[in-house]
Amino acid sequence: MAPISVVPTMLTLANLVCGFAAIHYASEPLGPTAVFGWSTITVGGGLIFLGMFFDAIDGSVARLTRSTSDLGAQLDSLSDIVTFGVAPAFLMLQLVDAYYRESATVAGAFVGPGVASFYGKAVWAIAALYVCGAALRLARFNAETLSHDESDHRFFKGLPVPGAAGAVASLILLQQHLMFTRFAATESLTFDRVAALTIPVIALLCAIGMVSNIRYPHIVNRYLRGGRDFGSLVRLILPVVAAIWFLQETLAAACTFYALSGPLGMLRRKSKTETPDLIATQPERE
Repeated sequence: MAPISVVPTMLTLANLVCGFAAIHYASEPLGPTAVFGWSTITVGGGLIFLGMFFDAIDGSVARLTRSTSDLGAQLDSLSDIVTFGVAPAFLMLQLVDAYYRESATVAGAFVGPGVASFYGKAVWAIAALYVCGAALRLARFNAETLSHDESDHRFFKGLPVPGAAGAVASLILLQQHLMFTRFAATESLTFDRVAALTIPVIALLCAIGMVSNIRYPHIVNRYLRGGRDFGSLVRLILPVVAAIWFLQETLAAACTFYALSGPLGMLRRKSKTETPDLIATQPERE
């Protein structure tokens, strides 16, 4: 291993450590921590996004230092399955369990394959499907990617694993933020349970998106590299400015929009291909 390859490898391992730390914090009882007073689930969600930062720059650093390798690609996938596969699924399980434990009909956890509640079993199954979808998505990416060049990384087939993790983790962060800042004590329980019902559905849709053939753009290589016109620059800056005042809301909106961008783009491309055919088949008017 060349000495320069240590830098991207350390960034990739930092991503892995973030995923491990997210699972650690999520496994603790729900409550405030020493990290800015955030809840354990909030810290776990924040660590997923910190891992996303390391994942976004390790490949660029490897190409910049000309130290790309098959070893780095495999290590990147192993790190991603922990940070963007296992950690978001476990975070979701802990969130649901924290707000439904009191209504469980059996002692112990509310969520799991052996609990009496059908909903608890279903949520655990969704989490397992999410992890399996992330593993399949990463394996397919490794098998189908031709090289480490940027030209082979402008689009993804299926929802990228970091994108799926961002959609799930950002909604969990938003739920925790709203619970502690916007809702009174009498309203919080209802909101918590509604959110805990909704997030597993989002995770299931993300699992389906990861194993689909829907095309998704690579954010960094497609939108953040090269020259941009003024309109594109404004569209990139506005979310950053909005995040200064509404961080959790902007993060959830951006991640949700990206998860939806694949199906919306597919529908737009399909409508464009069908429109010329409809015009061609219309009879000419005299």
